[in-house]
Amino acid sequence: MKLGIIRCDRYRDCGGGKCFRALRERTGAFSRYGSDEPLEVVGFASCGGCPGGNIEYVPEEMIQNGAEVIHLATGFVVGYPPCPWLEYLKTFIERHYGVPVIVGTHPIPEKYRLAHEELPSWGSLEEAKSLMATEAVRRAYD
Repeated sequence: MKLGIIRCDRYRDCGGGKCFRALRERTGAFSRYGSDEPLEVVGFASCGGCPGGNIEYVPEEMIQNGAEVIHLATGFVVGYPPCPWLEYLKTFIERHYGVPVIVGTHPIPEKYRLAHEELPSWGSLEEAKSLMATEAVRRAYD
């Protein structure tokens, strides 16, 4: 499976360590792939800043490089506040480019879970729930 990862521009300088670790360990959103399924990242870019200026062309480049799925990195969910454009970006990429979009990459670190638990930032954001792991895994991603 070839995939692209788009991260929130607030984390544009992120080296991707947690995302690539989760990919290797098949945790977080990457747990959906079997451990024997080869995964290859064919693109790693920022959204370009609110409201997602790079979303117009970055997915196209990833698809030209063979991307079969695009992940919107966990930073979209754990930022303060979570990305207000998240659902729009997901819908746009899926409809415009015809490729599935998965929200999330690595599990939500425990320190982010604790901070957001005190705030009304997640509400019913299903993606936050789907990126929860065991406490031990969340602490390992702190």
